[in-house]
Amino acid sequence: MSVQVKGASQRITLRPLRQRISPNRHLLRIRQVGQPFEWIRLAPLLVIALAVVADVLTPHLQFNRLLGAAPALAAAMWPLAGTLAIGLLAFGAAIGLAATYNHDLGDTPSLFTMLAITAITLAAAYASRVRQHRERTLAEVRTVADTAQQVLLRPLPPHLGHVDIELLYQAAAPHARIGGDFYEARKSQHGVRLIIGDVRGKGLPAVEAASVVLSSFRVNVRDAPDLADLAARLETSMNEYCEDLASDDAMERFVTTLLVEIPAGQPIARLVTCGHPPPLLLHDG
Repeated sequence: MSVQVKGASQRITLRPLRQRISPNRHLLRIRQVGQPFEWIRLAPLLVIALAVVADVLTPHLQFNRLLGAAPALAAAMWPLAGTLAIGLLAFGAAIGLAATYNHDLGDTPSLFTMLAITAITLAAAYASRVRQHRERTLAEVRTVADTAQQVLLRPLPPHLGHVDIELLYQAAAPHARIGGDFYEARKSQHGVRLIIGDVRGKGLPAVEAASVVLSSFRVNVRDAPDLADLAARLETSMNEYCEDLASDDAMERFVTTLLVEIPAGQPIARLVTCGHPPPLLLHDG
């Protein structure tokens, strides 16, 4: 985050360095908006069509044996009913080819091909059902993660007092919603106060520690007379949290924070850094 402080009569702007932090943000937005490659769902039907055409043109090569690939491919992108329908279509194509184009329904290769398509279709249907179940479970987990993010990392207003705020939050894991990084901004009688922090570790323990610090900040941000006192209260809350932990790594848990106070009507920004990297000050562009 960068802090830009101008005159007392002007607004103070906090803006993240978007170009340096996230140069591919537009590509990420495109991926999140929709799935531009839905036509790939037609691949199983294309496999059936190509196998039929190839078998008709070269019956001696018996391309009908490739029909079993269609339901296997459908299991990765089609629901259960669709996978069974594609398997049934492949089975029908195999019967049609065996009965029409130089194949004999009674031959062992033809029977084996139809048996293989049947087995592959049943296995693909089971795989499709398992995939759908996992997708529903993942959707529920993401919903819970989104809810937890809204509770832990609440959206900040674009304007807080005389301060303009822009926010960009990106978890380290590609598909993570929340992590060990946290932030908050509140208006108090001393001006606008902000906190930016990072928890040692990752996963649920890091989220839990972040919630402890944020809760303490929200409770004490208005009453603390200065940032040093506010930092001491956060330290007390973190120590009490670690004392209540039964795990062996309680003593290794710590949080780095940066506290910022921007008084109203003054062109200054007070900072207290608790082991956190310092902010970037932008001046004259």
